[in-house]
Amino acid sequence: MEPFKILISPYVALPMPDIDTDQIIPARFLKITDKVGLGKNLFHDWRYQSDGSENPDFILNQQLARQSRILVAGDNFGCGSSREHAPWALLAFGFHAVISTRFADIFCSNSYKNGLLPVPVASPVMQKLIRHFNEHPGVTVAIDLAEQTLTLPAGEVVTFPIDSFNKACLLEGIDQLGYILRHESQIAEYEKRHPARFSAYV
Repeated sequence: MEPFKILISPYVALPMPDIDTDQIIPARFLKITDKVGLGKNLFHDWRYQSDGSENPDFILNQQLARQSRILVAGDNFGCGSSREHAPWALLAFGFHAVISTRFADIFCSNSYKNGLLPVPVASPVMQKLIRHFNEHPGVTVAIDLAEQTLTLPAGEVVTFPIDSFNKACLLEGIDQLGYILRHESQIAEYEKRHPARFSAYV
C-alpha cells in the first residue's frame, strides 16, 4: 500500500443510490487468486454491452474517468455482500478515494484495509459535487487525509470523519498486520515480562 497524503484529482460522478458490491464487481469475477485485471471488470455489467464492446454512454468508459482518482457515488455505496474484491477493483481501475453520503460498514472496513479511502459527506455537499461535475466536467477536488478535509471545486473546505487507527494506517501505507509488525519489539518485550501461563502443561 502507498501512503495516502493529499490527493488532488478530477472526479467522476455516479450518483445512483444503493450501488451494491455485485454491481461494483459481479460475483462471476471473484474466482481469482490475485488482483491483476480486476480493474477491467469494475462495474462490468454497466460498462459493457451484450457483444462485449464498451457502452460509450457509461461514465467510466469516457476519457475523464481514466484520468480521475476519485469517484463520487450515491448514498449507501458498497451495500450487499462482503467482498474485498470491490475495493480491489476500484483501486485497480485507478480510484484512490470514494465520496458518498453513506457507505456500507463492511465495504468501509474492506476499503481501509486495502488503501482505498471512503469519504462520507453531508447531502448538501454531495449536491454541490454533482452540480459542479455536471456543469464543469474535469473540475478537481482535494482530499487531505491528515487534516481530514475535502476542498470542493469552488474552494469550500469541509471536514470528514475517520477513526484514528485507520487514519494512521492509511497515512503510513500499512495494513493491520503491518501496524502490528511496527510494534514487534514492544510485543517481544511484553512477552519476556509475561511468561506463558500454561507452560507447565506443555
